[in-house]
Amino acid sequence: MKNPPNIKDVRIVDTLIADIDWSTGETLRIDLSGCTNPPFDVLCNPEFFSQMTRDDWGHGLDWPNGLSLGADRIYELCREQAGLPTASEFDRWMQRNSLTLSSAADTLGMTRRMIAHYRTGSRPIPKVVGLACRAIELEHMAH
Repeated sequence: MKNPPNIKDVRIVDTLIADIDWSTGETLRIDLSGCTNPPFDVLCNPEFFSQMTRDDWGHGLDWPNGLSLGADRIYELCREQAGLPTASEFDRWMQRNSLTLSSAADTLGMTRRMIAHYRTGSRPIPKVVGLACRAIELEHMAH
């Protein structure tokens, strides 16, 4: 993801669960219970998890001993878990449908620049745009 949103603030809700305020204005919850493989399995320890901090620039979350997760991956996980469209899903939609930035813009009735933002993840994709992409793809499959 090019230019992912920055983490403005993070609050631990429970072990493996945190609420994150993003530079996009969104507040999204992340559940890291799926991170059970090393080295992230140590996060299951509530004492270790509670030592989570936002890095100085908002580019990720850090724990002791150099364990960290980047903002780009965290943002994708947050949006996936919230049922919101992600930049990687949007990019795959464009590829599956052989769409360029211009043709995707025409298809969705948007500007090429906004499509570029959605594709790179520099702007959050509204739920209605994700639903439109699904509907367009289903319509093409039906014909």
